[in-house]
Parts: sequence; C-alpha cells; structure tokens
Amino acid sequence: MNYQKQTNNINNIRPLKIFLIFLLHGLKSFGGPVAHIGYFRNDFVDNRKWLSNDEFQDIVALCQFLPGPMSSQVGYTIGILKGRLLGGFLAWLGFTAPSAIIMIGFGMSTYIIKDGIPLSVVHGLKLAAVPIVAWALYQMTVMSCGGLIKITLALVACLLMLITNSIPIQIGLIVLAAIAGNFFIKSDSKTDQTQIYNPFSKIVSIVSISIFIFLLISLPILVVFTDLKEIELFSSFYRVGYLVFGGGHVVLPLFQNEVVPTGWVDQNTFLAGYGAAQAIPGPMFAFAGYLGTVSELGFHYLQPWAVGLIAIIAVFLPSFLILTAALPYWQILRVKPSLKSSISGVNAAVVGLLLAVFIDPVLTSSLLSIEDCIIAFCGLFLLAKKKVPVWLIVVLTITLGSVLHMYETNVILEFIDIKF
Repeated sequence: MNYQKQTNNINNIRPLKIFLIFLLHGLKSFGGPVAHIGYFRNDFVDNRKWLSNDEFQDIVALCQFLPGPMSSQVGYTIGILKGRLLGGFLAWLGFTAPSAIIMIGFGMSTYIIKDGIPLSVVHGLKLAAVPIVAWALYQMTVMSCGGLIKITLALVACLLMLITNSIPIQIGLIVLAAIAGNFFIKSDSKTDQTQIYNPFSKIVSIVSISIFIFLLISLPILVVFTDLKEIELFSSFYRVGYLVFGGGHVVLPLFQNEVVPTGWVDQNTFLAGYGAAQAIPGPMFAFAGYLGTVSELGFHYLQPWAVGLIAIIAVFLPSFLILTAALPYWQILRVKPSLKSSISGVNAAVVGLLLAVFIDPVLTSSLLSIEDCIIAFCGLFLLAKKKVPVWLIVVLTITLGSVLHMYETNVILEFIDIKF
C-alpha cells in the first residue's frame, strides 16, 4: 500500500465538502452505531474510496477500544484523516447537528406546550424504547458476551445495578470488569499489519490528554466551590462521555443515573425523550441535548436551549480528546493482548448495565398492560425478523401506544363519572 501517496493527498478534501458529506449522513443515518458504521463503510470505502477496507476496520477497532460514541468517533477520525483537526470538527458537527437540533427542539416543546406533552404521547414514547433497546441489547450480547466469564460479568453487573443503582458502583463495576478481563479473558494476540495514517505529532497527543485530565480533575472541584449549575451539568455530562464504551444505547444507564436520581429530570420525561431519540437519525449522544434542555437545575444565566448545547459539548468532548491523544500511539496499543482483554471485560459489564436499565425503568414503567406487551413484542418482531426501519417501528409504536393509552384513560374516567 502506498502510504506516501495517502499522506500527500490527506488535505485534498475541502472543509466545506467534509461538512456537507457528514451532514447528509446526519440526516439519513437511522438505526444506531452499528448501522452508522455500515453507512460510513459503504460511502467512504466502497463509493468515495477515501479508505481501504483494512484501514476502515482499523479505525473502527480504535474507536471500539476507547470510551465514547463509537460512530461519531469513526466519523471524527475520518474527518481528521481528510482535513486534520478542522476536518474532524466539521465531520462531527455535520453528523451531530440534525439530531442535536431535533432533540433540543423537542426539549423546548415541553416549555411551549401548555401543561407539557400529553400523557398518552409520553406513554407512546416510553413504549417505543422497549423494542429498540431490546434488539440493541440482543445484538450487544451476541457480540460482547461469548463465553462463561463474560456472561458472568454481565449478570453480576446487572444484579448489582438493580440492587444499588448508584453512580459510584457503576464506575467501580467498569473498573473491576477491566481488571477481571485482563486476568481471565483470553485475547487473540495476532493482529494484522494495517496502519492508518497519523496526521498528529506526539505534542498534539500530550496537549489533548492534558486538557482531558485537567477537566477531569478541575470540574468536580469547581462544582464544590461554586454554585453555578451550568458547571455542575457540564461536569456530570463530561463524566458520562468518558465512562461509556460503544455509544448508542449503552449511554442510557449512565444518563439515567446522572439525571433521574438527582431530580434533574423526572423518570417519565427521561423515557419520553429517549423514546423520541429512537425516531431520529444521527448519534444517540444527541439525547444529551434534550436532557440539558429539560433539566430542572435552576440555571442562572442561560436559556434552556443553551443548556442543551452545553450538555452536548460536554458529553462529546472527553471522547474526542482521548481519541486525539490515542491516535499517535494506536499502532503500539493495538497489539497489546492485555488491553484487548480488559476492553472485552468492560464491554461485557456494559451489557449488564444496559440490561439493568432495560428491566428498570424501561420495562417497569412502559409495559402497563397486556396490550402494551403485545405492541412492544410486535415492534421487536418487525425489527428483528422483517427488517423494518427503526424510525418506522418507533412511529408505529408511538402511535399505537398513544391511542391505546388515551382510550384506556377515557374509559377509566367514564367509569369514575358513572360510579361516583
């Protein structure tokens, strides 16, 4: 492979073109991170020939290895390879902007609509999350929980989260899963010889990791010594950004533990937003924009939509700092079996965390009747067996769930009127 030719052509893609290409992906990429990766591969490997298949797979492996939203990181890396840091930023902006605008707009609607979103619609949105998360959970289990040790890690993580449901326990589980994976999970020591071009010097890597560590340490300190709720929210969502592996639905338990127990967002509002997030294209991390917009923290200076923007920046920033820092060292890291084993342990534990949230609150607050169970099962069947698009599943589930809940509510009210 002619790496010199690739190096010389690295900046031939104009920044505006990078932005517009990824904006198009942000408008049409439904289905979560696995589907996003497929869209990227078809476009940048098969159609545009920006990367070879081996190079693309190596980028995916790097982004799977690191915390953060995997598909957004893949897009960010491709943007970097074709336009350095500006290209990476524009790739992220184009891919994220549509979903961010929609989710912040949906959050703002809760302030505009009198008495908030109707309860029937909220129920339909909550119900829509059931088949989507169930299918994502199945796919993740197949990919990440092969073997007795990984299954055990997943089940232990699930059980502990159902019992405790605390952020420190969740962080501890991720750390312990990495340690257990290092000792008990065997990793294939073989690796291919593919190399992706690295446009950064080690100085850029050092600066990036220094910024990451500085924010990691300083944000919790600032929260203690100031009363600015904006900093508290930024610190919280920044923590989510560096703890989640794989992105997509994996972020659900982390978001839920950050905003619901603290009272920032109530359970129904959280699940309604999560249901709405299933129906839109782009990265699931844009859900942060909705959570920031509807959060009840008593902000001093900013409008709700601006708080939503802060939440989105905070949740994406740590993963991109880590990725930028790791890129110059990836050719060394990728051949370390111990690191592969650790990340396998983390991936298994993350499946358990998602299973716990799927049980409570997704199932417990969404399936309120036999009819709800039937609608959710039909949605799962259409998604898994008939390959119906995710957005259509969401629209059908929301519609049926909303109408059914409205009908049942009217029946109950009529019964009360007659009885009393």
